[in-house]
Amino acid sequence: MSLGVNLLVRMTRLVAEALDADWDIEVVEAHHRMKVDAPSGTALMLGQAAADGRGVDLEAGMESGRHGITGARKRGSIGFAAVRGGDVVGEHDVIFAADGERVVLRHIATDRAIFARGALRAALWGQGQKPGQYDMMDVLVL
Repeated sequence: MSLGVNLLVRMTRLVAEALDADWDIEVVEAHHRMKVDAPSGTALMLGQAAADGRGVDLEAGMESGRHGITGARKRGSIGFAAVRGGDVVGEHDVIFAADGERVVLRHIATDRAIFARGALRAALWGQGQKPGQYDMMDVLVL
């Protein structure tokens, strides 16, 4: 329900649409030490947005949990890295890296109240809407 995360998802898709597979994509996320899943649901959502922007299947091109001698990166793959520690609410970077340049999209959550703020905005937006299924992209008019 974070407004910022949903904007990041949209921007990720737009950048992935604009850049070809010569640009590597990495999703790097950090959360508190008690989080039990990796990559996070938000990281997967960002990876899916990148895959959708490229018109590829995320499962086929996903690289996660590199360790040891892994070989060279596969062209067009989407990498994931997870960091766990302290009381980090949530940090997500989507890195587009090519020879000689990088584009980094970032969202940092420092307070869980952002989720309530997003939920309230969605509830207010939903008043008077016709019955149907909506998501935060509808709320943000994206």
